[in-house]
Amino acid sequence: MILSLLFSLSVQTPSLPFLSPVFGDHMVLQRNRPNTFWGWTKPSEEVRLTIEGKTVRTRAGSDGKWQIRFDPPAAGGPYDLTVTGSQRVEFHDILVGDVWLCTGQSNMEMGVANVQNGAEEIANANFPKIRLYEVPRAISLTPKAYAEGTWRVCSPEGITHGVWGGFSAAGYFFGRELNQRLNVPIGLVQSCWGGTVAEAWTSRDALLKMDDFRQAVGFAEGSKQPGAPTFERRMDDWFYANDPGSKPEMGLERPEVSDSDWKVATSPVRYDTLKIGDFVGTVWYRTTVEVDAAHAGKPAHLSLGPVSDCDRTWLNGKTLGATFEWSAARNYEIPAGLLKEGANVIAVRSLDTGWYGGMTAEASAQFLDFGSGDHIPLPTTWRFKPTMDLRGRVGLPIALFNEANTDTALYNGMIAPLVPMAIKGVIWYQGESNVNRAYQYRDLLPAMIKDWRMHFGQGDFPFLIVQLANFMGKVNEPRDNEWAELREAQAMTAAKVRNAGLATAIDIGMWNDIHPVNKQEVGRRLALVALNMTYGDKSIVASGPRFTSLKVEGVNLRVQFKETNGGLSFRGSTDHAFAIAGADRKFFWAKAEIRGNEVVLSSPDVPHPVAVRYAWAGNPDVPLYNGAGLPAIPFRTDDWPGVTAPKHG
Repeated sequence: MILSLLFSLSVQTPSLPFLSPVFGDHMVLQRNRPNTFWGWTKPSEEVRLTIEGKTVRTRAGSDGKWQIRFDPPAAGGPYDLTVTGSQRVEFHDILVGDVWLCTGQSNMEMGVANVQNGAEEIANANFPKIRLYEVPRAISLTPKAYAEGTWRVCSPEGITHGVWGGFSAAGYFFGRELNQRLNVPIGLVQSCWGGTVAEAWTSRDALLKMDDFRQAVGFAEGSKQPGAPTFERRMDDWFYANDPGSKPEMGLERPEVSDSDWKVATSPVRYDTLKIGDFVGTVWYRTTVEVDAAHAGKPAHLSLGPVSDCDRTWLNGKTLGATFEWSAARNYEIPAGLLKEGANVIAVRSLDTGWYGGMTAEASAQFLDFGSGDHIPLPTTWRFKPTMDLRGRVGLPIALFNEANTDTALYNGMIAPLVPMAIKGVIWYQGESNVNRAYQYRDLLPAMIKDWRMHFGQGDFPFLIVQLANFMGKVNEPRDNEWAELREAQAMTAAKVRNAGLATAIDIGMWNDIHPVNKQEVGRRLALVALNMTYGDKSIVASGPRFTSLKVEGVNLRVQFKETNGGLSFRGSTDHAFAIAGADRKFFWAKAEIRGNEVVLSSPDVPHPVAVRYAWAGNPDVPLYNGAGLPAIPFRTDDWPGVTAPKHG
């Protein structure tokens, strides 16, 4: 099981280095504030650090750990630095400038080689005043003391190091913009893992303060104890509590329970082929396979192909097993005596956590296998019944699908080893893996930011958020959407958390790829926010238009904006951009007209409008821009419960 893997990785080696590997040749020290170096040696032993002729001393504690705080020299360099104690370590080519932590999931992890014009960008990546450090992937149930890594000079060779096409493209383009604008050295520390959730990047102390995570943290810790429930048992318990179709009294797996009112589909029966919209959650499938007398009672294997993300499968009401890996082909053992002559009912409970779930195999991959090439094909048609919308439900053991998603695992493995490194701030590109719980993200992301700031101990350092890019197919009618709600949670965080900023990517995504290739613009927009907010250059326009207020004028809605900088304009059609609703909460597309710094909206379908939504979809139309060429931030004026609002039972 995944947790057993986690627990085997959770213990740090007892051999601790004299100096944390986060320090090395070519590193960047944070300017204008004390920096901290740390490591381990004999208890009470003196350790000295010398840079530019100035020496600072300390002694190791009773546990052997030592820390030295020192003021760095002036911005620039290069400098040499020496640490002396039980060992002598010399570092060379050290610069002093600004250090930014670049973190999140795959869109921050995506390397320069994978972006548009990637080969050209790599060939031109000669910026000796930009330095790169990548934290290796690591998961842990307790905070790791250190992480291995190497500082590299930004060069065509240096920027190609990384798990997915080299160093973080968003981070690199952000750092390049700052380096060229500010003319100071920039250190970029990459700590990313694709497909991960924010709670994995949050510490135990922070999660224990949140009702939605307290139980999960306790489970992860308690699972190391003898007799603790398995993940499979915990998953079943969650289904019983949340999926109406899994209630014992429903008996959807039992042959005698009728499925005559279920809809019918033909393999492959993926969610996107079932005409159930953008449904995310549980779908039950059933089909009936005829078995002749020659095969009845024999042992066999049931082949289903992959089921995304996880499944439990029954035959004639008896469970055959469960699989929790979305890409694994299902091949369940059927014991002797279970298959009967005539009709045999197969039931599959599928859970999808987002994007193209369900039974993904072609009909040719689904059969009963009796060995030696003896197969009985399954029917090509399946009956199906959606029973639970996952959006807004909490407590799902999502680490089941990716061990890196265990609560606290990435904070412990990839953030804790950096503490208390001196940094200028953080850029954060994450949220795709939390879209089904976007409402929860309103509290989770601010809690994580507060948590990191507390642990690093450097005050309210800047925390810059990339608002998720447009993704997936267009919609013909206005409706609730989890991606829009996640973007709202990001914007709310940037608005209410001190020294947090937002750079939207709402107009640079791709409908068919969750990873936009235009990371140059992502990095540039992050840099605009940093230059304006962090470095105080108020001549920099850092945001597109932002909603400020709404006035109801009869059949019209008048929407006011700030950050218009040079005036509002439409780029492209507005037909499916703005939606308005009356008190009945039914939204219709609205006609839009710019008047100064306002947009006036109306619709013949809404005679008494009270609310407006803009760019409220996974892949919305986004025609509204300001004079600086930046897109308007998606918004809504209502607070009506969305698809990710909390659901229980």
